[in-house]
Amino acid sequence: MRHTLPIAPQFYVTAPQPCPYLEGRMERKLFTALQGDMATKLNDSLSKQGFRRSQNVLYRPSCAECSACMSARIDVSKFAPSRSQRRVARRAAHLNRRATSPWATEEQYDLFREYLDGRHATGGMADMDMFEFAAMVEETPIRSRLIEYTTEQDLTAVCLTDILDDGLSMVYSFFDPASEKLSLGTYVILDHIAIARELGLPYVYLGYWVPGSPKMDYKAKYKGLEVYRGGEWTPVTDPSEYRADMHPLSTDPIAEQVARIDLPDGRT
Repeated sequence: MRHTLPIAPQFYVTAPQPCPYLEGRMERKLFTALQGDMATKLNDSLSKQGFRRSQNVLYRPSCAECSACMSARIDVSKFAPSRSQRRVARRAAHLNRRATSPWATEEQYDLFREYLDGRHATGGMADMDMFEFAAMVEETPIRSRLIEYTTEQDLTAVCLTDILDDGLSMVYSFFDPASEKLSLGTYVILDHIAIARELGLPYVYLGYWVPGSPKMDYKAKYKGLEVYRGGEWTPVTDPSEYRADMHPLSTDPIAEQVARIDLPDGRT
């Protein structure tokens, strides 16, 4: 018997598990597989609706009583660096940028391990081995690149980046934790804004911003920041206006969320 993929993507919900950003809360994700001939169009379309890619899966937070996590992106046309961001750009100007195919190397994995051990030793990725790292990098059905930043001798920072039809999506970045003075996390974002401008792409997608989470505070420091909220992208003018309060009616039922998703061929 011949089997074919479903015409429309199927959406599922993960079981609740402890939230990595806000203590005492439970997270739940709405997700779908990213595969087949429509993978690129599906990724482009759902990224505009707050979804993120992880290997061959697209997901979006769908917690029962919390809507703190919001997909964030920078409108490149409205971005202007702050004084501290200009200093970061100057300090790291000696780094060389190289875009490569999404192919994992031992040098990248060594830097990844140093980053996790120095910054996220107790996080959910802390036990990733080389094979899992390679899967994170290489299992992509769409146009992805590894952006490497090097000195003359050493690999200093890496970002796995998806190229969308309207921007760059920073899937995951890591860097040398010993180079704290260079503020490499900030520099990689600034350079992605520069790349987007070079390519004529309007947005840089940063992942999720979570008000009240110290891990995510840095995303609110970029001018031109927008968040996906209530089914649309809205500019963030004052980050202090956003709250991480819980409420049983803060999110719609899963069936309603899925019904409102716009698919690339115009179906919902």
